[in-house]
Amino acid sequence: MPDHTQNVATAEKSSDPLPTRKPSGGAWWKWLLVVVVLATGAFFFFEHQATGLTGQAAAPVAPVASLTVTTASARKGDLGVYVNALGTVTPVYTVTVTSRVVGQIVSVNYQEGQIVHKNDSLLEIDPRPYQAALTQVQGQLAHDQAVLNEARIDLARYDQAFARNAIAKQQLDDQQQVVSQDEGTVGNDEGQVANAKLNLDYCHISSPIDGRVGLRLVDPGNIVQANGSTPLVVITQLQPITVIFSVAEDYLPQIQEQLRQGHRLQVDAFDRTQQKQIATGALLTLDNQIDTTTGTIKLKAIFENKDSSLFPNQFVNARLLVDTQRGATLIPAAAIQRNGQGAFIYQVNSNQVVSLRTITVGTTDGSTSAVQGVKPGDVIAVDNFDKLQDGMQVAVRQVASSNNQTNQPNQPNQKVSQ
Repeated sequence: MPDHTQNVATAEKSSDPLPTRKPSGGAWWKWLLVVVVLATGAFFFFEHQATGLTGQAAAPVAPVASLTVTTASARKGDLGVYVNALGTVTPVYTVTVTSRVVGQIVSVNYQEGQIVHKNDSLLEIDPRPYQAALTQVQGQLAHDQAVLNEARIDLARYDQAFARNAIAKQQLDDQQQVVSQDEGTVGNDEGQVANAKLNLDYCHISSPIDGRVGLRLVDPGNIVQANGSTPLVVITQLQPITVIFSVAEDYLPQIQEQLRQGHRLQVDAFDRTQQKQIATGALLTLDNQIDTTTGTIKLKAIFENKDSSLFPNQFVNARLLVDTQRGATLIPAAAIQRNGQGAFIYQVNSNQVVSLRTITVGTTDGSTSAVQGVKPGDVIAVDNFDKLQDGMQVAVRQVASSNNQTNQPNQPNQKVSQ
């Protein structure tokens, strides 16, 4: 028998107007996969668009220079050929003053370090003993001169008497010898007087030259000995003054050729750092032999030293001008670079693109070099060589003055960093 209760329940369920239906598990994963694919595609699309825009925006900026350099212009000028050496300042005259008489110093008439002139008083030695000795010999001289005069009067009388045959010839001859003896005595007295005057003058010690006195070596009240080894004062001449330096014997023929032609070879004295020029002088003479142990020859230069910038026994760097190159192409030495093939520079063209150019370097004087392979007026880079490359676009920060670099060969180039 059929179950009517079950049928009624079924009929009631089927009569619902909107039945609810749950999706299956496989359909949910399909939708998630679609979303991931769409998101990935959108990411790559926008990334590609951004890359394209970046490339288009960067294209006009490519020529803009990323490196700033300092430049200098090559120029035509003269360049000196120098020989550098270490020298010592030496006074033309150095006088060590000692006493020539024995006595007590009564006064010192100079100040330490004072500039004195010839015949200026330096020291005084007690003159009283020598004044007394002078008076004594002068008195003896006066006595002997009176004796001589008396002998001459007697000789004149004997001569007249002999003319009348009143005396013998022997008596006349004897009187002539007496006169000669008295003349000798007077001459000896005159020598003693001169010696006494000289000793008296030696009590007044004066400067024999123009120069500078050193520190005081003796004080008033001390007893000094004649011709002693202890100096009383030392005087050195400062104007003019000389510098002695040694150069290699290889330069000797070139120096001698210039001297034979009558040229005045200029010598510059620089300080220990070779940055400051102290004085300018001229070559005075050469030594007469080469030092075989060092292969060098000594040269002496003289300086007026009007400002007393050179001091005795001072060490200086001497630069001897042996020749001058005329009409050379000059560039800063700092612009020259070297590799395995030789020397080169970076030339900055009108479009501010650098190009590597090989050059031949000649004479270098401090911060300036004479070169071949560059024309006057060419603009070259003088810094940032660690970043420069051939064909690179650069920006010029500052144009260095090659004239100033040439006129001041020992000054370092002024560079502007990036």
